[in-house]
Amino acid sequence: MPVRSITLSALVAGLCVSQTLAQTATEAPTELSVELNALQDTQGACRLSFVARNTTGTSIDKAVFETVIFDASGSVVSLSLFDFRDLPADRPRVRQFDLPNRSCDSVGQVLINGANTCTVAGEHSDLCQQTLSLSSRISVELLG
Repeated sequence: MPVRSITLSALVAGLCVSQTLAQTATEAPTELSVELNALQDTQGACRLSFVARNTTGTSIDKAVFETVIFDASGSVVSLSLFDFRDLPADRPRVRQFDLPNRSCDSVGQVLINGANTCTVAGEHSDLCQQTLSLSSRISVELLG
């Protein structure tokens, strides 16, 4: 009997672990994450590279964010619209934007001020603003 009891206990434990793993897999975050991934000085400009991951389950036709660049002392140096274009569901995208006449060492922070345009299935949507999650892989902070 003890062998049967041990076998049954192991089976139940295995089922519990499987169920927990299945729940974790289905509870993936549903967000539009934008990561400031790199800055690179190019010919007369600072190039900002972003990685966008749309895990909302809904493809975004067009996403445009109002973006503010601050210098190292915290002063606003520019306000621009960054067009992230289409952001398909569950497929990462890299988007790059150049800041003309600016070196990367002069960039202190980047602020995503909000979604200027967000189009889903041909219609205006709040999805870009409601699910937006920001991070930075580098020392320049991405705020929102």
